[in-house]
Amino acid sequence: MFTNKININPFSLAVRIKRPLILDGAMGSMLQQAGIKSSGSLWMSYANLKYPEKVFKIHKQYIDAGSDIITTNTFRTNPAAIESYNIKINFKKFVNESVKIAVKAASGLPVFVAGSNAPAEDCYKIKRDLYKKKLEANHKEHISLLMESGCHFILNETQSHFDEIKIICNYCSRNEIPYVISFFVDEKLNLLSGEKLSEVIKYTLDFNPLAIGINCIKEKTFFSYFNMSSFRFNWGAYLNCGSGGFTDDNISCGVSPVQYKLSVEKMLKKEPSFIGSCCGSTPEHIRMIKELLDGKIRN
Repeated sequence: MFTNKININPFSLAVRIKRPLILDGAMGSMLQQAGIKSSGSLWMSYANLKYPEKVFKIHKQYIDAGSDIITTNTFRTNPAAIESYNIKINFKKFVNESVKIAVKAASGLPVFVAGSNAPAEDCYKIKRDLYKKKLEANHKEHISLLMESGCHFILNETQSHFDEIKIICNYCSRNEIPYVISFFVDEKLNLLSGEKLSEVIKYTLDFNPLAIGINCIKEKTFFSYFNMSSFRFNWGAYLNCGSGGFTDDNISCGVSPVQYKLSVEKMLKKEPSFIGSCCGSTPEHIRMIKELLDGKIRN
């Protein structure tokens, strides 16, 4: 079905190269720093059509910094987000053009392209408006088109509601689509829909994801889970490096590359399969991770 689909788990490479794979960092906040404003329900994804050269440049900066995986700027190219926007956009063209930028940036390089698939609605929204059939159609259409457009696997990120997680796991598993699923939780380590993170991870493992991640949460929240968990599966994290609370309006860096390096060093104690950074981060955060990992291997 998908000719670009990988036949092996890329995170098994982490064992062979004796380090976790390096995921890239934030795209949206980097575009904001370049002077691009968000576009309502599409957030920063509309830049793929208006400023593709800027998106391409950021992808290349992350590759140059050491990323083994770059993420398509498709966090808000899903059907539900497009439907909520006040300008008519061709869904297939939007996704194709968005993925094409990342594929071009990674062309000829040993770099995986992960297709970002976000929650159907705002990722911090507790009560959603979409009913089950709409949620199912949104994820199935977006995931399939991301793969058809050239992604190597799907990164279902910032997932915070159990009903959507079930839809994603069932669809990807049933259609043999390689995928990672990454969760967003509150300070009590619960999804926004109320379930405990540990219970959701146990459920997800039955559907054979390539890896399980945690993203966009603050360091303190992450380490409260990290300190009590054994991680007997492929796992990874990319934490929120923004200042202040969770907002899409104007994200600035609140965790320096040096500070983040210290957190990554702690993570290495439990052998992650991948590490990256989230909102507010820059290629310098990724470069610092690469230097840290290269130093560990040399020593």
